[in-house]
Amino acid sequence: MNFADAILRNPAADEKTALFTQQGDLSHGRLRARALDVAATLRGAGLRPGDRVLLAGESSSFWVQCYLGIGLAGGVAVPVAVPVDPAYLATMVAETGARLACLQARWLKRLAGSLTGVETVLCDARVPGLEMAILTADDFVSGAGFSVQEVGADDLAAIMFTSGSTAEPRGVMVSHGNILANTTDIIDALDIGPEDRVMAVLPFHYCFGTSLLHTHLLAGASLVIDNRFLFPEKVLQNMAASRCTTLAGVPSTYQILLRRSNLKKMAFPHLRKLQQAGGKLADNFIAELEESLPGVDLYVMYGQTEATARLSCISPRERHAHPGSVGRGLAHTRLEVRDEDGGLAPVGTVGEIVATGPSITQGYWRNPEATARIFGNGGLHTGDLAWMDEDGFLYIVDRARDFLKCGGKRVSCRQIEEVALMFEGMAECAVVGVPDMVLGEAVCLYAVHERGAEAADDLRKHCEKNLDRTLHPKRVVFLDDLPRNKSGKPDKQALKKRAAREIEAEA
Repeated sequence: MNFADAILRNPAADEKTALFTQQGDLSHGRLRARALDVAATLRGAGLRPGDRVLLAGESSSFWVQCYLGIGLAGGVAVPVAVPVDPAYLATMVAETGARLACLQARWLKRLAGSLTGVETVLCDARVPGLEMAILTADDFVSGAGFSVQEVGADDLAAIMFTSGSTAEPRGVMVSHGNILANTTDIIDALDIGPEDRVMAVLPFHYCFGTSLLHTHLLAGASLVIDNRFLFPEKVLQNMAASRCTTLAGVPSTYQILLRRSNLKKMAFPHLRKLQQAGGKLADNFIAELEESLPGVDLYVMYGQTEATARLSCISPRERHAHPGSVGRGLAHTRLEVRDEDGGLAPVGTVGEIVATGPSITQGYWRNPEATARIFGNGGLHTGDLAWMDEDGFLYIVDRARDFLKCGGKRVSCRQIEEVALMFEGMAECAVVGVPDMVLGEAVCLYAVHERGAEAADDLRKHCEKNLDRTLHPKRVVFLDDLPRNKSGKPDKQALKKRAAREIEAEA
């Protein structure tokens, strides 16, 4: 077994394009050949099965070649989001013990000082002036005749760092078996075939982005890589010109397209599917999205890095019969809702989602305490609160850590955010708690609105009309954009720190 070998031995013809990029396209045959070159070069540089290899860069052909090459050689990829704080990178190198790295040239010069212990770097271009062993494509060993490293299902393929949207990121240990199990289940759930072509705006270092890579390559399909989502019009133009059949995104992807682009005025005759995961997209945005793209099927999914990528999926037909649900577990995933004592919660009762199956990863890298807490006692304890209906469809309430306690009442931040998002002209918002002498904790609402601070009074009235009095925002702060973590989700840790600084400055 080897996940990278399986993915590259897909049904696509060698000459069919696998990756469409701004820098040039790459066929399935050439992708396999280049990944084999990377694998042979890494082995020649001393890579042993199980060795960790740092992988830093934007989504690109080079990133994909290196990621799959690491897998073919039996290494363990450690994807790193860029830009990255040099001190954080140095810590990651030390913790993973990486001796080899793959970096794009544009990042290598500024990060070279963080690579203590790294002996050889594979790079997409020459970087003069650095005293380290750097290999570019001209130096790569030919992969012709390379012997792919056979591994076991439980052998590690990657250490994927969580997005850290509500807590500090951890390195999740993902095996070859995890990837193949999750990938085949997603392909079946979404009916991905060789004719599909996905617009990939999500970064590949993020498990949702990586799952797009896994699924579409294994199915013999294609990916259009576009890192320009700061300019959504360019992405939409590329999506139409590239004849994409699929768009995948987190909630903010669709919120930005609906509020800050000409999505509603453009035609996408080849678009057939939308994938949405990475958090709940508010019902009003789902309705607006379906109205803007009639005839395009929206698949809503739920997942975690700790489950490789996806845990559940709901089809368009099922979603209309079970509004608000994220569906049932994938084919080989069992989802249960458990009460505080660990027993099964009755139908309709809120509890924690616990997942079992071959997609569930092995735990956290060098963190046995967290591994025992999250992965012990019979499955992956997701930290997500939900209830299940009599048909087994799951309805998520919120992250267990993303709650406020206002006036002694525990309330979901998502509940408040969904009300705020119903306010006309709202693009995005995020709720965090701030200290309050009466309530203990009060609502601080960060908002991105087309009218900015001019909408403050109207927004407050909207919240007062639709929320319990204890949940009326104590603070409303308008921003041009919400801060984001490396997965593109709102960074609540950053917002909590910002709120604390603002309150201190006002004291």
